[in-house]
Amino acid sequence: MIIVMKRSASQEDIDTMIANVEGLGLKANVIQGTERTVIAAVGEERVAGISSLESGPGVDEVLPILAPYKLASRELKPESSTVTAGSLSVGNGTIGVMAGPCSVETSEQILACARAVKASGASALRGGAFKPRTSPYSFQGLKEDGLKMLAAARDETGLAIVTEVVSPDDVDLVSEYSDVLQIGARNMQNYRLLEAVGKSPRAVLLKRGPSATIDEFLLAAEYILDGGNLNVMLCERGVRTFESHTRFTLPLATVPYVQQRTHLPIVVDPSHGTGHTSLVTAMSKAAIAAGADGLIVEVHPNPDKAMSDGYQSMNFAQFEQMMTECRRIAEAVDRELGAMVAV
Repeated sequence: MIIVMKRSASQEDIDTMIANVEGLGLKANVIQGTERTVIAAVGEERVAGISSLESGPGVDEVLPILAPYKLASRELKPESSTVTAGSLSVGNGTIGVMAGPCSVETSEQILACARAVKASGASALRGGAFKPRTSPYSFQGLKEDGLKMLAAARDETGLAIVTEVVSPDDVDLVSEYSDVLQIGARNMQNYRLLEAVGKSPRAVLLKRGPSATIDEFLLAAEYILDGGNLNVMLCERGVRTFESHTRFTLPLATVPYVQQRTHLPIVVDPSHGTGHTSLVTAMSKAAIAAGADGLIVEVHPNPDKAMSDGYQSMNFAQFEQMMTECRRIAEAVDRELGAMVAV
C-alpha cells in the first residue's frame, strides 16, 4: 500500500510513520516526490493493525497498490525517474547512449572504442568483461583484466562504464570498476543475482529475457528495487518468436506500454534485437520516436574480426552516421541525445 504524506508533514512525522510501518512487520520504502513524500509499505497487507496507519501524524491518505510490482509502479511514483551514473543520464527527456564492443578484447581495442563513441556523442562505454555464452567453447571474456581495461578507458575519456555481471559472487568486484551493472537476458530471473545487485550502490541495466512477459520483466526489476537500489533502467532487447529474418523480434510497442506502467526509464538494444548491423540505425531511430529513454549499441573497430557478435556491431563511421540521424529524430520530438553529465 501507499501512504501519502501531507505537504506539511515534518521529517518527524515521516520517521514516525516509517517506524509504524516497520512495527507491523512491513518494509518501508520512502519515495521523495517533487511535491510530497510517499511511503510504500511492502509485505503482507492483511496484517492486524494496518488500518491504524491512516490516522498517523502527517498522513494524507492510504491507498492500495494494485499492480503486482509495487515499487516499480506508477501508482507509487507517478513522476518518471531519471537514472544518473557517472557521465550517463537516462530519462525525462535525456536519451542516454551506451556504445562499445560486445567483449573487451585488448587495451588498444577498448580505448579506440571509447575515444570514437565519445567523439560521436555517446555518454557511456559498454563492454563485456564477463561473457555468458551459449557454448562453453566460445570466448568467455577477460574477466578482471577486462574490467581494468574498461576502468582505464574511463580514466582517459570520462565515459561511464556499463558492463555485465553474471554471478552474485562477482557483484562487489564488478562494482569496483564499473558505473552500471548490466543484468543480461539470460539472468533476468536469476533472483539471487537480482537480490545481490539490489544491495549494490551502482545503477543497474536490466535486460528483458527473450521469453519474458512484461509483468515478469517488471517483477524482476522489483527484486532490485526491493533490495534498496532505486537506480534501475529497463532494457528491451528483443523476444524470441517464429521469425528468422532477425536474431530476435524487437517489439518497440514495449516502450510506451512500459512507460504507462512504471516510472523506471527504458532503454532499447537494437543490436541484439535485430542481429544485423544494417538494421541498427533504423531501429534506433524508431526507438527514439517511440519514446525510448536510451540506446545501447554494439560498436567495434573491426567488426569482421570481433571475438563475439561482430555481425551485429557497427564500425566507427557507421556509429557516427547513426548518431547524426538519431539526433535529428531526438530534436524533432523535443529531446536531447547522448549528452554527457559533467563529473
